[in-house]
Amino acid sequence: MSNLKVTVIQSDIYWEAPTKNRNKLSEKLQGINQETDLIVLPEMFNSGFSMNAKELAETMNGETMEWMHKKAAEKKAVITGSLIIEEDKKYYNRLIWMHPNGSFSHYDKRHLFSLAEEEKTYSNGNHQWIMPLKGWNIFPLICYDLRFPVWSRRNKSLDYDLLIYVANWPERRSTAWNQLLIARAIENQSYVAGVNRVGEDGKNIVYKGESALIDYKGDLLSSFKPYEENHETISLNKESLLDFREQYAFWKDADDFKLM
Repeated sequence: MSNLKVTVIQSDIYWEAPTKNRNKLSEKLQGINQETDLIVLPEMFNSGFSMNAKELAETMNGETMEWMHKKAAEKKAVITGSLIIEEDKKYYNRLIWMHPNGSFSHYDKRHLFSLAEEEKTYSNGNHQWIMPLKGWNIFPLICYDLRFPVWSRRNKSLDYDLLIYVANWPERRSTAWNQLLIARAIENQSYVAGVNRVGEDGKNIVYKGESALIDYKGDLLSSFKPYEENHETISLNKESLLDFREQYAFWKDADDFKLM
């Protein structure tokens, strides 16, 4: 049963500057000097959390998609993160799951952040996608999805080993970020990766980062410092996860429900 090596990149993001962000992240990817299976970037990693979709949106054949393919091939690892995509005359905050061979899957953000009027610019997704990798089932979500536990509840039809949230989560709500990541890990008995940006965006919103890898018991595995640009690679053990779920089979007592 293979371990999964996950690399989290906590980075500042240039405001609405895709080329500069791709170049910046290329340098950070070069700095990963160990083997990894999965590299996770923040939400809207090439622009920051912008509502300027008309100017920033790319297609599924655009420059950032090409960049992701190139870098995934170079690192021999899946690369994931979200960007602004235009499709069928609609805009999406879309997470891309890019394989080294150029094949990819995607997830469109379900919960759009109404405090920033995200729903007035973007269309939401309605599908949950499990991304398989090296015998692991991985469930990627985006930022505001973290506040809605029903959408991420692990059950018989949505079984996963690692839950990922890519984010632009502001400093002023960092307590919620930290506590909810731990809650999602404990309630789903799953590893959780929360990948947040640092720095200040074009709207003078400050981001503390506090990216984290958390185990199925709710214990912190990573050591990211607030406000610091950095990356960290951690090996996750699936056997210990399955043993814990078997020993503490809380899921057997869970309530059944259906999403409407």
